[in-house]
Amino acid sequence: MEQLNFYINGSWVKPNGVETLDVINPASEEKVTKISLGTANHVNEAVAAARTAFETYSQTPVEQRIDLLTTIREIYKRRLDDVADAIQTEMGAPTYLAKGAQAMVGLGHLKAAIRSLTNHNFEYEHGSFIIRHEPIGVCGLITPWNWPVNQVVSKLAPCLAAGCTAILKPSEIAPLSSMVIAEILDEAKVPAGVFNLINGMGPVVGEAMSAHPDIDMMSFTGSTRAGVSVAEESAKTIKRVCQELGGKSANIIVDDENFVESVARDAVGMCLNTGQSCNAPTRMLVPASRMDEAAEVASKAMEAIVVGNPENEDTQVGPLVSEMQFNKVQALIQKGIDEGAELRTGGLGKPEGLETGYFVKPTVFANVKNDMTIAKEEIFGPVLSLIPYEDEADAVRIANDTVYGLSAYVSAASLDKAKEIGSQLRAGNVHLNGAGLDINAPFGGYKQSGNGREFSGWGLEEFLETKALLGFTPPDADAGEGGGFIDFDE
Repeated sequence: MEQLNFYINGSWVKPNGVETLDVINPASEEKVTKISLGTANHVNEAVAAARTAFETYSQTPVEQRIDLLTTIREIYKRRLDDVADAIQTEMGAPTYLAKGAQAMVGLGHLKAAIRSLTNHNFEYEHGSFIIRHEPIGVCGLITPWNWPVNQVVSKLAPCLAAGCTAILKPSEIAPLSSMVIAEILDEAKVPAGVFNLINGMGPVVGEAMSAHPDIDMMSFTGSTRAGVSVAEESAKTIKRVCQELGGKSANIIVDDENFVESVARDAVGMCLNTGQSCNAPTRMLVPASRMDEAAEVASKAMEAIVVGNPENEDTQVGPLVSEMQFNKVQALIQKGIDEGAELRTGGLGKPEGLETGYFVKPTVFANVKNDMTIAKEEIFGPVLSLIPYEDEADAVRIANDTVYGLSAYVSAASLDKAKEIGSQLRAGNVHLNGAGLDINAPFGGYKQSGNGREFSGWGLEEFLETKALLGFTPPDADAGEGGGFIDFDE
């Protein structure tokens, strides 16, 4: 079925005279549908609808927004299989992952948004003035293909909870799950103009959104390169920008009795979602004296991973999302070989028996130097770099020697030791002893991994402005804080 419509001002609209793009199933390399590619004019239509809707939706009572989000969540539950099927089709997630974390995370973000909205204090007294939190306005949401529902709902749920209106541009590579979400919101009777969806290319639709004077905020997840473009265009109208960008996460394995277990666990864990996660622990730091042991353990663990058709129940790792991504990963594996890293397992080409589809071999490089390309660039594939360190101080130095700072990992038999090391790492999320992602904790990065925080109450706050209402006590020049002007010369 063709998916040529956009969702604008509460209706499905078929744009005329626009280019289309085929959506490819990465496991079969077959065309499954096609989408329309929007233009700046479509952005203008959606923004006009969102701006008009904001005037009324921003004034809705909190209880009404809670009811709306609750309705959305109930319909999402009923459509869960449809969401999972779309994810598997568009980006090749194995069944356990598509029906599990990839689809279920949407329910989690909606629940977190409802809880945050219920508990948030939107107005309170502070000394002689009142603080109000108000919706920031019309928001542009640009999301990637690797965790499509996670990134859409982690933005959209708090956006709607805050009282904002939205224009969503999902990834043109994986747009199908977002189309299902639009159907869910339509069935939930989200007011016209509050949510709008336009498919299209980043340099066209994304740039038009970022530069649009009537969009008050851009929330972007994607590559650092694209994030720079969003920030530059947004700066022209001084809009707020919240970004979750790339990562090259270090994973420090402490030399103790849990060493072997930690290496095996995290080698497999890095391959989750075929390594296509911005927070994947792709740089494993191990004691130099145990490098060979770590390489052997990691290699055996990754060689046992079942790579195959994502529809098969036993498949653990599916294909990469596209031919372009496949070629990128192959080029970076070759770069690792050329620069002298030791290839211990995996490598170039597709796994045996998987000639069709964008499948890659889980790959381990040993004795990687931190200035090698595979240690610096985000590969976005199941490629693990083992980097030696001399002592814990050296491990911390190497871990922090990156332009990124999204996530970091530490494993140690002593939780206190793990915490001590983790506290020194310059990253927005530090996972201790295999701890996974928690949607109730803030998510975001340091340095070139972005700015702002998503998830739960922190995500809600990104979509709110802070207003001070002054004058609730008589002005008194001698009253100090909260009482008139202070004479700073005294």
